[in-house]
Amino acid sequence: MDANDKSYRNPEAVIDLYEKPPLSTWWLLSLQHLFSMFGATVLVPLLIGLDPGIALFSSGIGTILHILITKGRIPAYMSSSFSFIVPSIALMKTAGYAGVAQGTIAVGLVYLIVALLIAFIGSDWIDKALPPIVVGPIIIVIGLSVASNAADNAMMNNGHYDLKYFIISMITLFLTVLFNMYFKGFWSNIAILLGIVCGYGISVAFGIVDFSQVISTPWFKLPNFEFPFISYTPKKIYWDAILSFAPIAFVTMAEHLGHIMVLDELTHRNFFKNPGLHRTLAGDGTASIFAGLVGGPPITSYGENIGVMAVNKIFSVYVIVGAAIFAALFGFVGKLSALIQTIPGPVIGGISFVLFGVIASSGLKLLVDNKVDFNKKHNLMIASVILVIGIGNAYLKVGSFQFTGIGVATIVGIVLNLILPKKALSE
Repeated sequence: MDANDKSYRNPEAVIDLYEKPPLSTWWLLSLQHLFSMFGATVLVPLLIGLDPGIALFSSGIGTILHILITKGRIPAYMSSSFSFIVPSIALMKTAGYAGVAQGTIAVGLVYLIVALLIAFIGSDWIDKALPPIVVGPIIIVIGLSVASNAADNAMMNNGHYDLKYFIISMITLFLTVLFNMYFKGFWSNIAILLGIVCGYGISVAFGIVDFSQVISTPWFKLPNFEFPFISYTPKKIYWDAILSFAPIAFVTMAEHLGHIMVLDELTHRNFFKNPGLHRTLAGDGTASIFAGLVGGPPITSYGENIGVMAVNKIFSVYVIVGAAIFAALFGFVGKLSALIQTIPGPVIGGISFVLFGVIASSGLKLLVDNKVDFNKKHNLMIASVILVIGIGNAYLKVGSFQFTGIGVATIVGIVLNLILPKKALSE
């Protein structure tokens, strides 16, 4: 049976793509996704100087838009992108949010233009450009390239090593692993959520959680929406914003491709063909345009949520929709939003060790399943170069434009695969 057929069921899935979990467990599975991505989602607007409530709202609606555009086939969560933090901070000091908004909308338009081009030329080239020897190492890089961020969350307290933080992160990590290994059924499926809750309780006991912001925040808090021509009137076209944001869209596109590769491997589907790369890019771009119209930062797909699916094998699009609805609603519930923001770094770090590690392991599984032979120099050279460039984050920087290590590793891997002979002369 065709894996892209809606009647196909992934035998490894606990709840597959189009299966709807019972309501009694659905909301907990969705909250697990929300908690996993919450820290990164609200950190971006806090660094830029935007309202975290808007970021939550735009991430929720942006995710639903992406799912609708991809015909309900891809369980991807869309949220605040870290790639645009530096130009956003600079623009907030000069043009204000009007500049950030135009840059964010420009990013979405770049996605839509590329999606339109791919719709015309097709995506048959993807199989040739991205065989297992390229895809496997890229997936490994996606997981391991953020390992240092997980470690920093687990160890560092305002830039200084904190043994208390490390202990909390390790307890959170081990509890999450134990829940996943020794619990059965539903309780095993929410191991990530249980790990976060237990880690949070331990953090409270260690005295590192500050509830003052929760107490002072009202229950209902309208997000600080920024509607063009309503909340503000753009004085001009901010070409500096557009020209600084638009090129970075190609960086996040490379990460988008990587995330689709991981989802393909996890769900046993080929999303590049069905619903098609043009639809996944169009969904991503539309989410950013929406964010720019309501006051949010640029949007991109999130690896944290892919990590959750890799751990519990629940790929249901309905669960992702539930997380998106919660995110949009929580943007209006001040105390709940503030409470989740108090989840300490070491708890996020401990969970991230599992989430990002499982993504990397999925890349290893892909190489094993496809019996990639590393005795062949062609395979050895490609994998070696991708891993070191990507994990080492050897980025390309020209002026203010910066192409991440993941993007560079992806391009270099594709080029090497296309130009190198399948067999070395010495073999």
